[in-house]
Amino acid sequence: MNNFTYYQPTRIHFGWGKLKEVGPITARYGTRALLVTVPPFPAMEEVFNETKQILKNYGVTVQHFDQVVPNPTTESISQGAQIAKEFKAQVVIGLGGGSSIDTAKAIALEATHPGTAWGYRLFGEHKIEKEVLPVIAITTTSGTGSQVTAVSVLTNPKERFKSAIVDPKLFPKEAIVDPKLMMTVPAHITASTGFDAFAHAFESYIHINANPYTDLLAIESMRIIATTLPSLLQNLSNQEARTNMAWADTLAGLSIANCGTTLPHGIGMSIGGKAPWVMHGEALAVIYPEFLRYTLPSAIPKFATVARIFHPELAHENDEIAAKQLEPIMVDFLKNIGMWCDLQSLKIPQEDIQEIAEYTFKLPDYTVNPRVPTPEDVLQLLKSAYVRR
Repeated sequence: MNNFTYYQPTRIHFGWGKLKEVGPITARYGTRALLVTVPPFPAMEEVFNETKQILKNYGVTVQHFDQVVPNPTTESISQGAQIAKEFKAQVVIGLGGGSSIDTAKAIALEATHPGTAWGYRLFGEHKIEKEVLPVIAITTTSGTGSQVTAVSVLTNPKERFKSAIVDPKLFPKEAIVDPKLMMTVPAHITASTGFDAFAHAFESYIHINANPYTDLLAIESMRIIATTLPSLLQNLSNQEARTNMAWADTLAGLSIANCGTTLPHGIGMSIGGKAPWVMHGEALAVIYPEFLRYTLPSAIPKFATVARIFHPELAHENDEIAAKQLEPIMVDFLKNIGMWCDLQSLKIPQEDIQEIAEYTFKLPDYTVNPRVPTPEDVLQLLKSAYVRR
């Protein structure tokens, strides 16, 4: 067993109806809270109002910033940070999917540090020198794991580049994971975020810095998703399945918080920077078959383990035979959950492929893949994923 360190400072409040605890949880950190969400829409407006009322009942004054956008932008974050400073917020609450929670983290940073959040990204010009505003994360989807990670993903539209801020100070102080909030998530978002969670678990499992603790979390997450996501998509109101997916997402988030992601996330982030209309789960799914084929020779034992999660009968085969089955298994899984796509169907201009490949190498994910690619390797993966027949 390798030596390792595991760190997780986020207090997790998991379970049906846990939203009602947001009042006393928040009040521990202050009486002035910036609530960060997407613009109100019918499925979530009641949740937004309920949250504000609970906070008010516990003596917390709320300023609602409701301008979060998918693939959070530097402009949206700066707008929210300015409001936080003017309001003199003492705590930031991110309520929603990964975009809302990532925006909340970036606002908590920008409101307390010079410059903009973009300057604190990976390989950016600034370092986080002091504490940010405390963040409380309330997730309404099962996919990003952001409620338990020290990562905030953000996009600079001018540069058409998606990057991330990674620092232990960004860990939410508290995470509320209430599966009841996920009951209205539509099928495609359920599938996309669900596959994102699977990718988090899988990539942390094969990561060159994986350890026994993250492996334990990742394997359990993948097991739950493999057995739960397809059936959930057949019955979106299944409370047990929603709860299981919320737990799988949390496990995967805990895993990447101490390990990280590999090549697909680097490529997926690059796709998202160039094509912000593409959901993160879609950007991952589109490259997974090619990624699996490319990485297989360097990860046979772990590929075999994952293949057996989906098909236990492969326990009777040796690792090499089982590992080779993972790519066709994943193709079937993607088709089964409605995530089978190619770059063309995602409306990615063919002329952007070269730059997507180049931008992949502005992020470190490729360096921790079991098989480290060259720029030409990534370009060929993307070309293979452009049109599928």
